[in-house]
Amino acid sequence: MNIYNVNDIAELIRDNTYVGRGIVIGKSADGKKAVSAYFIMGRSQNSRNRVFVKRGGALYTEPYDASKVQDPSLIIYAAVREYENKLIVTNGDQTDTIYDGLTAGKCFSAALASREFEPDKPNFTPRISGMLTFADGDFNYSMSILKSIDADGSDCARYTFDYPAKAGLGHFIHTYVCDGSPIPTFQGEPERVAVGDCIDEFTSSLWDALNADNKISLYVRYTDLATGAIDERIVNKNV
Repeated sequence: MNIYNVNDIAELIRDNTYVGRGIVIGKSADGKKAVSAYFIMGRSQNSRNRVFVKRGGALYTEPYDASKVQDPSLIIYAAVREYENKLIVTNGDQTDTIYDGLTAGKCFSAALASREFEPDKPNFTPRISGMLTFADGDFNYSMSILKSIDADGSDCARYTFDYPAKAGLGHFIHTYVCDGSPIPTFQGEPERVAVGDCIDEFTSSLWDALNADNKISLYVRYTDLATGAIDERIVNKNV
């Protein structure tokens, strides 16, 4: 096994019916852009009844059909927000927890210390989070997963990973290993994945590889490190 192998993200997920929610952060192959992506999948009608919407500079999950919403508590949230020179990406309302923590002078991991996995027994869905910090024409990034330490949800295990940005390299973390009952939680370090220069190619490759029945929405953002210009794509199954 080559621990430094860089995977094609489409190959990692193509035959996997349910990886849940996923975050990708990395740098384009030409070294000119910071790349971030977030996708959601769902199995229940409540979970599938969503779209990504950009509003006020942030990305939100919103109901596609408000009349069909059963429980908004774990499915409606700000997924992407900016604070000063930082970009926050998460799979839940801990986006706001990190944002509020930064405003109070806390670091990424300290801000998340008040949170734990989702209370959706027996799955205990992990909370996954990422943050890019921009400075001097470059960036670094952190990723976090908060997961149950056992099948009973008796306590929370916390893992934080810090990375320098390297051209062509990204890291991919997702909530689940695959489908199941209960659904098995993501294991190990974020997976190393290749990041290309073209936002449209990256978006199409990722979206097309996600399971057709369970994919819901995808957001991809390329940030020019020299100018700060943002190029972004939103793909919603519900249109």
